[in-house]
Amino acid sequence: MTTPEQAAPMKAWRTRLAHYWLLVRADRPIGIYLLLWPALWALWVAAEGVPPWWTLLVFVLGTALMRSAGCAINDFADRDLDGHVARTAQRPLATGLVSPREAVIVFLVLSLLAFALVLTLNARTIAYSFVAVALAAGYPFVKRYTHVPQLVLGMAFGWAVPMAFTALQDQTPPVAWVLFAATVVWALIYDTMYAMVDRKDDLKIGIKSTAILFGRFDRLVIGVLQVLMLALLWQAGQMAGRGIVYQAALAAGAGLFIYHQWLIRGREPQACFRAFLHNHYFGMLMFLGLFGDYLLGQA
Repeated sequence: MTTPEQAAPMKAWRTRLAHYWLLVRADRPIGIYLLLWPALWALWVAAEGVPPWWTLLVFVLGTALMRSAGCAINDFADRDLDGHVARTAQRPLATGLVSPREAVIVFLVLSLLAFALVLTLNARTIAYSFVAVALAAGYPFVKRYTHVPQLVLGMAFGWAVPMAFTALQDQTPPVAWVLFAATVVWALIYDTMYAMVDRKDDLKIGIKSTAILFGRFDRLVIGVLQVLMLALLWQAGQMAGRGIVYQAALAAGAGLFIYHQWLIRGREPQACFRAFLHNHYFGMLMFLGLFGDYLLGQA
């Protein structure tokens, strides 16, 4: 039977783990999805179908770990700012539930776990993983110095694309960089929508973003980027020899982008946030297009 003296430390640890769970946004997996879909696109193109199960598992788990690590280091960087933004005021660092030291430790532990997974892959992929960590660690700090931190975020989220090709082909062919470029553009799209939610608060505290940079032309620029992304994905499909199922997914994806434009038409924070979240379905749709196209081609 557990005594009160034995139960107290266990309860304290459960409480701390619950705080860490919130720190890494495990209760809000949208970031994992937006990071995972491009990795899956790349794995299927690089493998010309279903990739080896272990490589797939490494990328799925690694994606979850690195997104969680990124959240921890992001909150560490923004610990003095989050309390002034309505959307982020209740984050664990902003409320004092987690200390800055703990956030850094969580970042390091999760990054090391992801690196341990990468060590089971080839040397080129291991080398590329250092770039991934540098991008993840650097992104939270660039928003103080540039109006395009979303560009760095896109590079961080998209770096799984060249890593997928090196893991399966030990090279990064041109199609890998086209997919990488599409992923960077996609991050500019959805994270600008995300930044539109916080634009008023960000202006007050001096945080920079593409939503502030684009100003009243935000919807127009997002529309241009949406067209550019569809063009890059079309080009990647041509280079990979994809057919009718993939092309149908692209057409449906264009429809989703039109819906996102409708959502953000009034620039209302909640509607912009809905558009941001809905990009998950765009990523899923493109993956299903690839999956079905390769499946049909192998039948």
